[in-house]
This record gives sequence, C-alpha cells and structure tokens, in this order.
Amino acid sequence: MTTPKPFLQRLQSRLGPKRFLSLLGAYPPYIGAGVSVKSVEGDIDVITVQMKFNALNRNFMGTQFGGSLYSMCDPWFMFMLFWKLGEPFVVWDKSASIQFIKPGKTKVTARFEITPAQVQAVREEVARVGKAEPQFTVDVIDAHGIVVAKVIKGLHVHDPRMKKPKK
Repeated sequence: MTTPKPFLQRLQSRLGPKRFLSLLGAYPPYIGAGVSVKSVEGDIDVITVQMKFNALNRNFMGTQFGGSLYSMCDPWFMFMLFWKLGEPFVVWDKSASIQFIKPGKTKVTARFEITPAQVQAVREEVARVGKAEPQFTVDVIDAHGIVVAKVIKGLHVHDPRMKKPKK
C-alpha cells in the first residue's frame, strides 16, 4: 500500500510545476516577506526569485531580516530536483547554511540553477550507492549587483524501490 501524497504535491501534480510556482507568491509567509518568483527558464532549469525590501522584512537594524533572506531561498533546489528526477525519486532538504556578507537594503534576487549534468550525477549516485546528497549554492544579490548573502542547501535523494545498503 502506498502513502497518499501530501496536499501540495497533489496540487502541483494537477497544475504542473510552472503554474504551481506562479501561485507560490500567495503562500502566506511569502506575502508578508515580499517574496515572489520572478522567472522560470527552460524546463525549470533556472528559477529566479526576488524579495522586496519593506517594513515586514526589515530587522532591528533597518536592513533585510536574515530569516526572510533564508526563507526566500529555502524550497527552490528541492522543488527543482524533485521535478527533474520525477517519480519514484524522493527528495528532501537535509541541511542549510547562510552566510551574511553585507546588509541588504534594497530588493534582492536569487537565481537557482540545476544543470542536466548535475541531475545525471544524482541519478548515477543513487543507482550506485542507493542515495545521493548533493549540495547547491546560491548568492542573494541586491539591486546594485552586490552579494548580500550566500546560501548552501544540502539535499537527500533516494529511490524507495531500492534496498537500503547494510551498515
């Protein structure tokens, strides 16, 4: 017996990834933070996300709130790899780190990209080892082209049909 898919997975299955992405601007945490998907390129090869600078994402020091900077970067690599690998692969966020480089004082943008070679490497590692744990990095850039933060996302990927390797 298979476990039913969560609501958001069922919704994106019905809408398709691109329409699903366009609706994420209505996700309550993103409304307040001013996060929106600016563009989707190719077969979801690149997703560009932006966050306005406003009173709801401003911190005590009058700059972009670090939690909002991270939030704008949170789900994209996981979504992209999930869609690119397809069924039956399972993709989870495993780790994340953010390095604040310079205070953000303008609208910021992040460009998330996963290449076909990276997708193929994940497939091959899962086939060889039973899992893959790729890492992806994205820079958050302000309106002047200056990097304000660097985010590293670690993912976990496996194929549930494969037996787990014995320890």
